[in-house]
Amino acid sequence: MSAPFACFLFDNGSFRADSTRSLRELAVRLALRVGHPVRAVSLLHSTRVQASDLDGEPAQLLEPALDAWFAAEPAGRALLAPLFFGPSGALVDYVPERLAALAQRHPAARAVLAEALVLPDEEPSELIAILADRVRATLAEKGWVRPRVALCDHGTPLPAVTAVRDRLARGLARVLGDEVAGVAASSMERREGPEFAFNEPLLETLLTTPPFDAGDVVIALQFLSPGRHAGPGGDVAEICSRAEAARSGLRTAMTAPIADDARLVEVLARRIEKARALLGAAVTGPS
Repeated sequence: MSAPFACFLFDNGSFRADSTRSLRELAVRLALRVGHPVRAVSLLHSTRVQASDLDGEPAQLLEPALDAWFAAEPAGRALLAPLFFGPSGALVDYVPERLAALAQRHPAARAVLAEALVLPDEEPSELIAILADRVRATLAEKGWVRPRVALCDHGTPLPAVTAVRDRLARGLARVLGDEVAGVAASSMERREGPEFAFNEPLLETLLTTPPFDAGDVVIALQFLSPGRHAGPGGDVAEICSRAEAARSGLRTAMTAPIADDARLVEVLARRIEKARALLGAAVTGPS
């Protein structure tokens, strides 16, 4: 008999309910695509959101959810699908450490961590297309012609994650072509110290640097869900507001995060199918 199987889609987590709602909606769409229930969980933070703001259903964190699953199914199999663009510290260090701790408590269980959205040896064509279409939607909404585009990610202590940002920016420039006046990569924030300078330019710096300090600039959000950073009134919006206040000739507009795009589901489905093959666990029905 095949071992019981569960699939978890996880993000980093947020203090804002919109982020958890977005994750849950994506999990529903992904479950329909892969033909198996997908549980939406976060690494951190989300349990601070009031259940009343989440239709009465409290957010869950990955480790407690896995612990409960393995306690109920001691020989169970779990597939963890990360909602992360690249090999962040969460995927390189934190999650493997937590899985090792779980393995000590549940030695007969097994968990496999699927790959991130962008792989070193695979062109991220779907993600580039999503970002490009988000820019085009903003152009249509604003009526802008050939603005500049600033792709903005969160910022990271790991160069490999910034390399993902830069790959996406190059692809975005290639796909948009003459539709825009130029594309630059940027980050929302970075750690102090010269060893983290690979995150530069920061968005706030870019918006003070010619030619991005004047005219129309679309901020292409390399963020998956709305939240404290990418949501209305969030950190990126505040950076843009301050830049516009300092420069009367500058106009900015942010694209929407990308978690609601059907093409993202296809990327996640490929990651899940590859990890499922590695796990060697057959789906036995809803869990």
